[in-house]
Formats: sequence, structure tokens, C-alpha cells
Amino acid sequence: MVEVSYTRTLRGNSENFKDTYQLYAPPTYTEVAGIKAERHALFGTEVKKVDPEFKDRLYFINNIAEKSGIGTRAVWNNPVGGALQWNFFPQNAIIDTAGDIRWYMFANPIYDLRDMYKAGVMMGFKQNDDGLLTWGYGQRYVKYDLMGREVFNRRLPDGYADFSHAMDPMQNGNYLVRVASSGHVRPDGKHVHTVRDVIIEVDPNGQVVDEWRLWDILDPYRDTVLKVLDQGAVCLNIDASQAGKTLSAEELARMDQNDKFGDIVGSGAGRNWVHVNSVDYDPTDDSIIISSRHQSALIKIGRDKQVKWIMGSPEGWKGDFAKKVLKPVDKNGKPITCEGSTCEGDFDWSWTQHTGWRVDSKSDKNIFYLSVFDNGDARGMEQPALPEMKYSRAVVYKIDQKKMTVEQVWEYGKERGHEWYSPVTSLTEYHEDKNSVFVYSATAGATYNFKTGAFESAPNPYINEFKWGDKEPSVEIQFESTSGYQAMPVDLKKAFGG
Repeated sequence: MVEVSYTRTLRGNSENFKDTYQLYAPPTYTEVAGIKAERHALFGTEVKKVDPEFKDRLYFINNIAEKSGIGTRAVWNNPVGGALQWNFFPQNAIIDTAGDIRWYMFANPIYDLRDMYKAGVMMGFKQNDDGLLTWGYGQRYVKYDLMGREVFNRRLPDGYADFSHAMDPMQNGNYLVRVASSGHVRPDGKHVHTVRDVIIEVDPNGQVVDEWRLWDILDPYRDTVLKVLDQGAVCLNIDASQAGKTLSAEELARMDQNDKFGDIVGSGAGRNWVHVNSVDYDPTDDSIIISSRHQSALIKIGRDKQVKWIMGSPEGWKGDFAKKVLKPVDKNGKPITCEGSTCEGDFDWSWTQHTGWRVDSKSDKNIFYLSVFDNGDARGMEQPALPEMKYSRAVVYKIDQKKMTVEQVWEYGKERGHEWYSPVTSLTEYHEDKNSVFVYSATAGATYNFKTGAFESAPNPYINEFKWGDKEPSVEIQFESTSGYQAMPVDLKKAFGG
């Protein structure tokens, strides 16, 4: 039931009215994949805790479902490789703090699993300053309002392919979009699609104004992290049969001698060597910050394509890169002793992390606050003795860009142990309106058979929101039987001009 009060003025006469409307909302629609882990047409919710000052929150949920039998089977084959086949059905909704769905995206008018130019994983949702949503999927990047009205829906620019993970609105009105090269010629002469290793800047009209080709900026053959990744949980290509398996240096070397390219872990352009899963802009020095899952590093890169700093374990970084690795310090600025990838005290690097975003309102030209979701695979540059020892963290770091130091100022998740472990995806993000840190452990809570290495259920992920600095959440909502990507508080006043 909705009551609407309004005043109607006609020829100088005003009259007050009150109308009552009864609205019917049909069931939300989603494709059914028919797999064992699928227990709901849409996710269920369980509200565990909501403090009063967060009662008015609305959360945008960006989840994914397995593609149905109508899913595309197309692959790039000329050049070879790429990540075109990476495809899941979208489950995008807004829930309130009672766990009820208030809004659902019926994606079918712009989405078609059978069309390679209308399919792909919907990712990188952001609510822009104008209240509208931007995101990308497959070979497209788009902007719509919450009522479904289109601002733009564009194919990726010529020369680029395979959007995923990140579309970030910049303060100058442009957008940073994470793509790949659709026709890169390697030093060995092989012609390939690259994988998750190019950032482009596009203006509001869709013109490319700059690009960051990461194989030219970083070392695409740094394989230190690649050799310790759990091959059962690489990206979203979760394969329980590979759980706990790692790649040897010999296997990686043999791979680089053959023509096996595409969305696979491996070194060199044409394989998933860097896996950028977020990009952010720092307007104070015209730089970008990328989160590289497969290098376990947050990296700041200038407009001149030079690395400014690296927030990650120093192992495997050579030459000038080694000089750019930040030095850990405690709250008093005293250096923390580290050996290899392990440091004294509570400080830890982020491992196979997801999202690395600047906390704009708390940062300046020198001090840089960085929010990160530390997924936690290959922590300490190794696999643990037992898989149930793995855990994830939400972390906030404080970086002194002049001194080239990093301080860990807040963390959460280690105390939750393996039940909160989220092997892929997820998010940690600061929100100024409530001075809070929002966290989505998006693939946590799966039932796991440690003897066979098999997932026995879909994940049951958590939303948590914390007052700045608090160690216990003000909000905890758990979802049932769904794979999450990211989530965020959404502002209806901003969306509708209130």
C-alpha cells in the first residue's frame, strides 16, 4: 500500500489530495540452471544484526548464477585465447535491512546468454555522483538509472575485448574500464587476445583518451604468486578436483613454450598473469591504483606509466620494482621486522585480494588510506597444511607516500576463521555518509568436504557494515545458496534527485 499526498493548482486555485495505491509486485525472474547447488530461484536472506542507525540502509546486491543450458559456447579463436567464454547469469537486486527485496533487475532486455555481444558477467557496479549506475559485462559497458532508462550502452572500443570486474567513474567525468587487448603480438610473434591486463580511460562520449598496458608496465613473468595459488579456486573457475594443487616452475615454463592461451593461470601476455579485479583513481597526482589478484599486490601507477608504489610482499619483485615495495610500520612509525612474506605482530599483506580503493575523504596528497578485501589464498606465499586453516580479512591500510611506508590500521575476519573465508570475489569499501566500512564476503559459507576437496553447497555469503574503527559489525546479513560478486549501500535520494 502506498499513500500519496499532493496539491493540485489550477487557474490560481489549490486543492489538496490524498490517494492510496495498492501495488502488486510479481515474483522476480531468473534463469534456472538445474545444478545440484541451486536451491532457490533467488537467494534467501537471514538478518542477524542491524544497529538502529543502519536501519535505513538499502543494499545493492551483485550476485551471479550458473548459466543455463542456453548459455553461449562461443570462444575467441583468431587471435587465440581471451576470456570471452567467462559467463554467468546476473542476479542484481536491492534489499532492505529486513532482508526483503525492494528492487530487482530484469536484465533480459539488454542481456542474452546466446549472443556473445550481449552476454558476460555483470560486474563493476558503481552508483555515480548523479545517482545513476554504471557497470560492464562481456563486450559492453553501460549506464542506466534505477528505473531502467538508458544513458548509454556501448560496445567496447575497437582493439579491446572482454570487460570484467571494474568500471570506475573518475572525478574528471571519464571512466576507467578494465579490459584486454583484442590483438596483441607477443615478443615471440604469437598473436593473442590478452586476459585482464589493460586499463582504458574513456570520456563521456566513449572515446579512449589513455590506456595502461600492464605487460609493458609490470613484469608479466613474475610467477612467485602464480606458483602458490590454489588451482581449485582461480578467479571464478572453481574446480574442486584441483583443490590444493599448485603449479611448479617447470609447469609454468612448459606452458610458455606452447600455444595454450586464454583464461588460465600462466605467465606472459595471453594468459591470466595479473588478473586486475579493481581500479581506482587518485586525482591528487593523476594516478590509478590497481588490485592484482595473481600478483597479490595493490599497485599505484602514474599517468606516465611508471610504478609509484607496490603494496604487497617483496618476494619476487626485481630491480626498480623492488625499490617500490612499501615498508611496513607500526602505529608509531617504527619499522616492522619481516622475513620473506611474513611480518611480526598483526601486520599482514593482502593475499589474492579483491578491491583496493582509496578512501577519498580521509586521504590527501601524502597520506593514502586503502580499503582491501584480503581473500587469503596463498597467504604467506604458501598453501596451509590444512585447507580449513584458510581465512579472509577486510583491511584498511594507511600509506605514507613520501616515506614509502604502510601501516595496517584496521582488520576484521581472522577471528571468524574458515566459516568466513571467501576464496574469490568480495569487497571492502568506505562510505562517508555513515563513516562506515562496508564488507561483502561474497563466496563465504560454503559447505566443503576437506577429504575430497569438493564444494558440497553454494556459498552462503555475508554482508557486514562497521562504524569506522569498530571491531564488531553494526550490520550482519547472511545470504543462502548464492555466489556473490560485490555489493554496496545504495542512495535513493541521490538516485531520484532528492
